[in-house]
Amino acid sequence: MATFHHYPFCPQSRFIRLVLGEMGIAPATVEEKPWERSQSLLMINPAGHLPIFVEEQGLAVPGAAVIAEYLDETRGLGLDGRRLLPDHPADRVEVRRLMEWFLVKFFEEVSAYLVTEKIYKRFMKAELGGGPPDMAAIRAGRSNVRYHLQYIGFLIGKRNWLAGPDLTYADLAAAAHLSCVDYLGDVPWEEDETAKAWYARVKSRPSFRALLTDRVPGMAPAAHYEDLDF
Repeated sequence: MATFHHYPFCPQSRFIRLVLGEMGIAPATVEEKPWERSQSLLMINPAGHLPIFVEEQGLAVPGAAVIAEYLDETRGLGLDGRRLLPDHPADRVEVRRLMEWFLVKFFEEVSAYLVTEKIYKRFMKAELGGGPPDMAAIRAGRSNVRYHLQYIGFLIGKRNWLAGPDLTYADLAAAAHLSCVDYLGDVPWEEDETAKAWYARVKSRPSFRALLTDRVPGMAPAAHYEDLDF
């Protein structure tokens, strides 16, 4: 059986959890604390980053984008109409562009700020950077999420899903990152009803159920977090 190393509130890990759910893959899971960079974690990924997908025969596949590509190459053809990376090269470019938008740009401008300051630092030792949240970083994340939400609304105003007519990696990457921010109550859904309706569709998928049961010890989610008709 394959093994998946993740942290429940690592947005990159959440993306791959959604992918695995959509593909019907149920690996064994190992929860890691990304801020600790344990020796066991560094042994399978010297960069110390999550997530990591390890095949039964020992092949370690590190990083959300690399895992997504690998799973499409090794399992995608067996998914028939449920493949998450389209067949046509131009369509694949658009999915990859939007994957990078959310896995890199959104992460750097929004989710990394908010998850680190509000969640990770609660559990980090002082020598590793733990302590009170940096309110300037939180304000930056809350400000930046607004234009990302507008961009989602713009795309969905022209398409059924973010990258085109079908659900793809682009939707799952965006929803995974937004789900962490939504747990914290920092997504201003009232500012874009189109983006909100798209998120409600993704949130209602069976692959999303496990994410909605995650909890940060000592921190309850926003009141609407589990509500499919929020």
